[in-house]
Amino acid sequence: MSTPTDRIVHDPATVDPGDFYKLLTASIVPRPIAWVSSRSTGGVDNLSPYSFFSVSSTTPPVVQFTSVGGAKDSARNAIDTGEFVINIVSKSLMHLANASSAGFDSDIDEFVEAGIPSTPATVVNCLRVADSPIAIECRLHRAVEVGNSVVVMGEVVALTVDPSIVADDGLPDYDKLAAVSRLGRIEWGLPGDTVDLDRPH
Repeated sequence: MSTPTDRIVHDPATVDPGDFYKLLTASIVPRPIAWVSSRSTGGVDNLSPYSFFSVSSTTPPVVQFTSVGGAKDSARNAIDTGEFVINIVSKSLMHLANASSAGFDSDIDEFVEAGIPSTPATVVNCLRVADSPIAIECRLHRAVEVGNSVVVMGEVVALTVDPSIVADDGLPDYDKLAAVSRLGRIEWGLPGDTVDLDRPH
């Protein structure tokens, strides 16, 4: 067992914020990706991946993504229109998701620019990624400023699943979903092995 003197201590008060960001994102891994599609009030469709993504609540069902550095296009659109979609990135879509992360101007449609097939969402008024196996359609629950970032929470109003990835129990099959994740640096995580463990009583 290591002792306290064996540890490398990083104090955020003395480390450059950019370097501490790199340390955090290389430590908190893997991070699921919210591939957020939205539409501006001017009608421009937007698509961008966010690796700070999780569930906020189950009743009501609320998911969240974080826009680091303030409200970028996806967060601003979600706040302005009150609607967005989180598309799950499968392995086959990884390169397209990465392409959509480029710093496009706000008047550019990433679906068109990156050549990503789209289709209208079921409930909300924006597009979803046509080939994404799972689309989580949301209406804005709230947006919270935290430090240099904006946390966007959306109440789930529809969750659509490609039937080809559904297991016998009616839930998405992990292997068929083949969702990728973000790691540190420029690394992406690919689907890996799983282990079944019952919770102790």
